[in-house]
Amino acid sequence: MLSVKKDWLYWRALATPGKTAVVFEGRSVSYAELDRMAAGQAAGLTAQGIQSGDKVAARLENSLEAVALIHAVARIDAVFVPLNTRLTAAEIGRQLNLVEPALLVVDDEPVGKGDESSGQWPGPAPDVQTLLSEPMQTVSLAKLGGDEHLIGRGAGSERRVPHQQEEGQLQSIVFTSGSTGTPKGVQLSFANHFWSATASAFRLGVGTEDRWLSCLPLYHVSGLAVVFRSCLYGTAVVLQRRFQLEEFQSCLRENRVTQTSLVPTLLHRLLHSSPATEWPQSLRTVLIGGAAASPELLHTALEEGVPVAPTYGLTEAATQAATALPADVRRKPGTVGRPLLFTELRIADSDGRPLHQGEVGEILVRGPQVTTAYYRNPTATAAALQGGWLRTGDMGRVDSDGDLFVLQRRADLIVSGGENIYPVEVETVLREHPAVADVCVVGLPDAEWGQRCAAAVQLHAGKTVTRDELLAFSRGRLAGYKQPSAKHIRFVDALPETASGKIARRAVRTMFEG
Repeated sequence: MLSVKKDWLYWRALATPGKTAVVFEGRSVSYAELDRMAAGQAAGLTAQGIQSGDKVAARLENSLEAVALIHAVARIDAVFVPLNTRLTAAEIGRQLNLVEPALLVVDDEPVGKGDESSGQWPGPAPDVQTLLSEPMQTVSLAKLGGDEHLIGRGAGSERRVPHQQEEGQLQSIVFTSGSTGTPKGVQLSFANHFWSATASAFRLGVGTEDRWLSCLPLYHVSGLAVVFRSCLYGTAVVLQRRFQLEEFQSCLRENRVTQTSLVPTLLHRLLHSSPATEWPQSLRTVLIGGAAASPELLHTALEEGVPVAPTYGLTEAATQAATALPADVRRKPGTVGRPLLFTELRIADSDGRPLHQGEVGEILVRGPQVTTAYYRNPTATAAALQGGWLRTGDMGRVDSDGDLFVLQRRADLIVSGGENIYPVEVETVLREHPAVADVCVVGLPDAEWGQRCAAAVQLHAGKTVTRDELLAFSRGRLAGYKQPSAKHIRFVDALPETASGKIARRAVRTMFEG
């Protein structure tokens, strides 16, 4: 059984104490400084009675202190449970009742603009306590990390050397985005993160002066992964509180950024912004994940010199499972590349049997970065993890070179009159119209056909197109059964999104059914 060191920040601070760890809102912090912050928070957690194996939930916006907390929880052998700041009190309550954390850490000030009418949880813990099975201890992040917890723990004081931990020990329980159903708590171990970081390094490369610009939330596995990978690599994170266009553009220009992670929606905004985004020469990788990126979007990015690297990943696989490099994107549009080091991919039928090369089926993933279970959900675990393989629910194919093409989530597949319709295919065609900025296609129940296509369409500012014109445009590009009828095309100001920036298909479907 493999053992890996825990408390990676401790070892990184010993190895390169003076190197930059995090840049946040104009402040640059070294690994030694970040280590001291984490030590204060770890002492604060211990003072709150947190013990090895306890769950520590955190509802926090991105911040320097939030990064330190991730390491502090690891330092005392507790389990980190990041919570989506955009969820309602009821949704948060369900997750907390499932996990039963010993402590909830919150920001001092209310996060977002929620109110009672919207249902969004507008502030810290009092709003959610009434929804819990048992009262829960709560502390603000600022109070947790005060210097009073470091009395007697100066730079010269003796520190406990972290012990080794077994491979399966939990680091976190990360909830899935819920874009296809009720969010599930994915158990991720330190080894899952370690092997994910290792495989990513072999695919993308690591430079000693790398700086990863991260705007993704720390409750998302991609945001969490950047924190751990940078600590392992000894590189820096340029952290944003959230994605804000002008601030992101400024960070690109001023911080010698070499890598960043974006969902397609954010890449689209950057490519069509005014003033135009300046992509620095230092930038070598723009990792694109979280949702499928259209070939047109990737082509536009490459034409502007943006080194896009489409990736296929899941919370259950601690982010990446396959990644295409920019050269692969030019050579073979639409691919997300080959599986990462130590990662296996298989295309299977509905019974899990392997399919032949080029055939479309469900994508299965196996590797050391893959979770072993959903927390307290044996039914979901048994359905998703079979024979060591993770059944992703995503549809795709692998070509003769071993490159993966992701087509659609199985749950999003539309079956109309016995014919399979992949929403991404319809979306790609409709997006080609010069007036269309983005589109989401969903299936609606139909008594005669089983399902019919419906399309929510977002137009470019100042552009117009009628439903009939859009259908005429697509008629020569799509079979009739794949086209939505005029009454099932709806123009919207903006498509609804999940917290991680994916298009919220369930919300679009509700829009048509309401």
